Amino acid sequence: MRQNVYSVGQVNTYIKNMFGQDYLLSRLYVKGEVSNCKYHTSGHIYFSLKDETGAIACVMFAAQRSGMKFRLAEGQRVIVFGSVRVYERDGKYQLYANEIVLDGVGLLYERFQALKNELEEMGMFAPEYKKPIPTYCKKVGVVTAPTGAAIRDIMNISKRRNPYVQLILYPALVQGENAASSIVKGIQALDGMGLDVIIVGRGGGSMEDLWAFNEEEVARAIFNCQTPIISAVGHETDTTIADYAADLRAPTPSAAAELAVFNLREVLEKQESYRMRMNQALYNKVRFMRKELETYELRVKALSPAQQLLEKRTLAADLANQLELGMKNNLREKRFLLQMYIEKLNGLSPLKKLNQGYSFVADEKGKAVTSIEGIKESDELTIHVTDGEIRAKVQETKGIIRA
Repeated sequence: MRQNVYSVGQVNTYIKNMFGQDYLLSRLYVKGEVSNCKYHTSGHIYFSLKDETGAIACVMFAAQRSGMKFRLAEGQRVIVFGSVRVYERDGKYQLYANEIVLDGVGLLYERFQALKNELEEMGMFAPEYKKPIPTYCKKVGVVTAPTGAAIRDIMNISKRRNPYVQLILYPALVQGENAASSIVKGIQALDGMGLDVIIVGRGGGSMEDLWAFNEEEVARAIFNCQTPIISAVGHETDTTIADYAADLRAPTPSAAAELAVFNLREVLEKQESYRMRMNQALYNKVRFMRKELETYELRVKALSPAQQLLEKRTLAADLANQLELGMKNNLREKRFLLQMYIEKLNGLSPLKKLNQGYSFVADEKGKAVTSIEGIKESDELTIHVTDGEIRAKVQETKGIIRA
């Protein structure tokens, strides 16, 4: 069993040899649409060719580019002549291009680029000419086919987002020989109706199917329209001249409806949020002003003559009470001191002494007699007692013998 096990390199080499032996793969013409086109700094071109069924990786080396008369770009329809070989290292096959020419649609792409460059130089795509799309549209015009998927998508989304928005359809041809003039008439007709915005577009298709929106007359009609226009042509990857000329490009008709028709539910929810915030702010403001009013009221009361007089009267009453209390306290203290002085005087009063059995003896001159010195016999003395005086005459003096 081990003899049937091969390495990755052996398998890739075998497949490479098989591709190399196939005559058809060595000289092959492949047509498709260019995508993922990248110019490498080395001069090589890496890109893919795709159609409705699939895609194939391609590379054109710098040595084979000398015969190319145009620059390869996204969306071009081309015919590539080359060989399909396996890149052995990665085990992937790709188309090695020796020659690239424009297909029929490639010629249309060249016309597209030429017109785009011309109108861009004229300033028709300049942002300063773009009109703003109203936020709250009430009347929306639509220029598209009356039976296509585009109008159905626009109607469904408009009804879901805001059923009160009025849609006005101009049934136009969006494909064929007379499509461009029909689109122009539709834009001009709706522009005179005073609408808020106009949607111009259709569903997806090939470059030939969408070519009416690449005509110069359509671009000029969009540019000259006074009503703001949203372009919604094809799918997200499709780009037309109308997209560049319009005031706003939507990737699909459904997206155009969402851009043109405001969401009523979101608006109502936002209004309710604003109402609640406004009520809360108003309540907070009223509460704050009431507190300020109460503060001012207290200040006015405090500064009013009646309040000032009341405060002065209260102060005067307090001072009178303090004065009266002070006088009472002072009088009580003085009375206490007086009582003390009275007690002291009572202790020193001769009358008090007399009441205790003592008497006051004075000589003829009224001087107090405190000693027998200077007192002689027959001297008259006056003896003061509590209830009167006693006149006496000295008969004898006798000293006290002190131990």
